[in-house]
Amino acid sequence: MLKKFAVLLLLLAGAAQVGTTRLRAGELAFLIERHALDNGLMVLLIPDHSAPTITIQVWYRTGSKNEQPGITGISHLFEHMMFKGSKKFPRDKFDRLVNGNGGINNAWTAFDNTTYYEVMPSDKLDIAVALEADRSRNLQINEENLNSERNVVINERLWRYDNSPFGAIYEALYNNAFVAHPYRWLPIGFRSDIDAITLEECLGYYKIHYAPNNSFLVIAGDFDPAGAMKSVKKYYGKIRAEKAPPAVTTIEPEQRGQKRIDYYKVAQLPAVMAGYKIPAGNDPDMVPLRVAAKVLFEGESSRLYHRLVYTEQKALFVQGSASVTEDPNLFYVAAQAVPGADMAYVEKAIYEEIDRLKEEPISDRELQKARNQMEAEFIDGMQSNEDRAVQVGYFEIDTGDYSNIYSYPDKIQAVTAEDVMRVTARYLDERSRTVINLIPEQPKAPDAAAAGQ
Repeated sequence: MLKKFAVLLLLLAGAAQVGTTRLRAGELAFLIERHALDNGLMVLLIPDHSAPTITIQVWYRTGSKNEQPGITGISHLFEHMMFKGSKKFPRDKFDRLVNGNGGINNAWTAFDNTTYYEVMPSDKLDIAVALEADRSRNLQINEENLNSERNVVINERLWRYDNSPFGAIYEALYNNAFVAHPYRWLPIGFRSDIDAITLEECLGYYKIHYAPNNSFLVIAGDFDPAGAMKSVKKYYGKIRAEKAPPAVTTIEPEQRGQKRIDYYKVAQLPAVMAGYKIPAGNDPDMVPLRVAAKVLFEGESSRLYHRLVYTEQKALFVQGSASVTEDPNLFYVAAQAVPGADMAYVEKAIYEEIDRLKEEPISDRELQKARNQMEAEFIDGMQSNEDRAVQVGYFEIDTGDYSNIYSYPDKIQAVTAEDVMRVTARYLDERSRTVINLIPEQPKAPDAAAAGQ
């Protein structure tokens, strides 16, 4: 039924101009034009005149990976700081120009990038470019803004991690799986570092990490490429390049044995999360690993969901992912037991299904279903200008070249049952596994002396 997706994306030979390629997806067809300014800023243009809107995304090649102990969380802190405005465009004026013109804006921080975006009517592209260029160099960074956003980030950390059982064990997984590489801390950062980051550290970080030579633009939607580049050159062209940030050269050493951590936390039910070391996003083995994840636990018909949630009713949920990032990351799986179920059995069942992938070729039907689902999700994820720009941006960040988006569907369809067996045997090995067992405990009774005050 979904076989047609095997030919949805084609890289066309003989593109109209140097730096331009055309991607076809069913009835979708869009150009990607690549330009570069003298200051090192790369610009990717994706014109699409099907709706009178545009999205502009600024991708900074800085995330938690580019931090160090003492300033963990600074990238995410800057995500918040960037909305404090500049002298030319104070926060209220910035918001009026975006929201008052029918637009929206937001941002996110990840291991390898921090990304900001606006979605606006197509005739407002010049405004969006002006706003982003201005705050890339002229942000109001002072003690008042730093302290207010520091408090916001601390509250976000409390909500997402400190007070969340699953946020807590997800963080514990990375803290324990990695010993050298900076993926060992999450983008949220450690609480003590968030508390201690200074204004001087922020100013230094901003200068080099938010420079044009450490970022790129993706503009998608209803616009004229020549006009868009005129705006980009107008606002970004005079911004100078800065000294490049220090490269992350640390290579995570080989893990030579399973790590098991009992994690005690106030929670209602026990849970488990296990992670395995896998290669970087540009490694060819990542595609069959993502197919393996689809077969194991993505969707209600996946093997682990069908076994533990639907058939045996031992788990409330099973979920996981083969994390795609610039450097080697984790293939992880998490599950929570239903009341009264044996958590040890749930964990054992997870490993049994992983081992079965190593030892038994999956059927042609199951393999084709997984491949088609992955390709359908990929195509569906490019229906809007915003989503299309995100896909292009992440291929640039995760694989080092946005044009790898062209070959991705073919790579999905090329995965064989033997490939799945090979990568699961190679990477999903007990010796490279880190396991976090969530052991529920009761809230501590209030201190009697404190309660009497």
